[in-house]
Amino acid sequence: MDDGPRAGGGLRLRWRDAPAGAGLPGTRPLATEPAAAPQQLHRGMTLIAAISLFIGTRDAWTRAMTSRPDVAGIISVCYAGILVAGVLALTARTRRALTRVDAVVLVLAVVLVLCGYWLNHAGTDEGVLTAQAAHEILHGHPIYGQPWPWLFDRSSVGITKTMSGGADYTYGYPPLTALLAAPVHAVVHSTAAATLVTTGALLAGAVLLWWLLPAPWRSGATAVCLGFGFLPAYAYAGYPAVLALVLLIPVVVRWPDTGAGGRLGLPGVARALCLGAACASQQLAWFLTPFLLIGLYAVRRGDRPALGVVARYTGTAALTWAAINAYFATQDVHTWLHGLLLPLTQKAILHGQGLMGISYYFTAGSRHLDYYSYGSQLLLFGLLAATLLFVRRLGPAITVLPWLSFYLATRSQDGYFLMMTPLWLAAAATVPASAFASAWRPRIPHLTGHRAKAVLAVALVTPAVVCAAVAAISPPPLRMNVTPSFAERAGHLDITGLAVRVVNITGTRLTPHFASRLGQGASDWWTASGGPVTLAPHASATYDVKPPGGVRRAPGGSHPRFYLIAVTGTPMTITSARIPIS
Repeated sequence: MDDGPRAGGGLRLRWRDAPAGAGLPGTRPLATEPAAAPQQLHRGMTLIAAISLFIGTRDAWTRAMTSRPDVAGIISVCYAGILVAGVLALTARTRRALTRVDAVVLVLAVVLVLCGYWLNHAGTDEGVLTAQAAHEILHGHPIYGQPWPWLFDRSSVGITKTMSGGADYTYGYPPLTALLAAPVHAVVHSTAAATLVTTGALLAGAVLLWWLLPAPWRSGATAVCLGFGFLPAYAYAGYPAVLALVLLIPVVVRWPDTGAGGRLGLPGVARALCLGAACASQQLAWFLTPFLLIGLYAVRRGDRPALGVVARYTGTAALTWAAINAYFATQDVHTWLHGLLLPLTQKAILHGQGLMGISYYFTAGSRHLDYYSYGSQLLLFGLLAATLLFVRRLGPAITVLPWLSFYLATRSQDGYFLMMTPLWLAAAATVPASAFASAWRPRIPHLTGHRAKAVLAVALVTPAVVCAAVAAISPPPLRMNVTPSFAERAGHLDITGLAVRVVNITGTRLTPHFASRLGQGASDWWTASGGPVTLAPHASATYDVKPPGGVRRAPGGSHPRFYLIAVTGTPMTITSARIPIS
């Protein structure tokens, strides 16, 4: 009997047809044939994963040689393993052998991530806040609405500054990561309690994704989750989004199969539980959820009852989310809700690589920064509508679409884009376009032809583009003239203060807050005196602006791009003026 091609190593046995009378009737003795050779795509994916392990490994080895030579020795052995894996990826003769090489590359990646964690597990602001929340949970204290400013006394811990001239010292994430970190914190009394949870979750997620993907794609999971270095860095920092990512992996893999035949079944229930838990881990999961639900309804519309399947799926996820949040909501529902929505409402200072950089980096500012936020929201709704209308075309990209809206937001840092990239790979490997060939789509009268559909698609995103354009081309609200005061100390030029002449050229009262910017990041707030706290419309004033600590070393270079920025929270505005050094 011939079972067709198999992924396997060694030799495959089969019966061949033979003249009657030779051995068993109608057969001839067993023959052998070589197992199938690996696909070239599979070899390439394995090789890319092995190459990706080099990224960041030298820096880890350099640090380890200073403080932990034993860890440096392990990293050196991993170098040899990467080289050998590269050779085996190109010389493996069977699919099974190449799958074993994939497993070796995964093990090497896990070892390197563990080495990196050993060298760096102090965490950043997300990890510090999560560890403190875990501590409060252990002692029965509330975790939302509680400022913890002492956590940010260390220079290595960043802080999120707000456009109102303050900073955020509270926990602003759903509670699941802190809940999981609480028992760890009972043993490990440091930020490592949070970073251990996120790093362990990333390793588990990488192994899970590797296992769930088809064999030729498995090393892609190793590269995206562990190899390129960016996700391990977020795990070492203690980002709750890492846990959300891991919980979304089983949700996304083959997601159109959810509820097949009109029954949710155990796999569907498991996916719903993971989705609810992901939404209880970090807010990024919220943005993916409506796209998944729209896609799931469109795919299941042919089954009866489609609405019931989607409702049970959504209800199971919502109940999971509610169960995880129930304890904290009962403590104080207002502060709990405020904490969950904090990243969306805090008006954090501009940061990122998106369109807001036009107003922050390339022009003198904007008096309509709020329109970036409006554009981001409108783009999200427009993409949801486009997914509903054109699910047969956009369905395979559902794991990518939600993050487009962040490119228009005032906080558009690359973490919002890249932290969910393993889900892109999961969809590419397990959700083909053919899964949407018969998906339901609403019928719109008189909408026929590709040109009409293209016009509709453009119309859905045009309001977002218009809002972003308003923010980008708007002039700054203030006119600032900056005169610095210098002191030369130990051969260095220090700035001791700035005399800033400010004119409000708008018809709105503005409360400016000052900071410096060298490159992409804003400093801590500078202290302003001598002028009014709130500048009336069309009024002018001169402020004496002092740097934090009373002195700021002047940047070197012939033409340093050193700026004073003035921001306001309501409305959100920014004005930049160059600080003359020479």
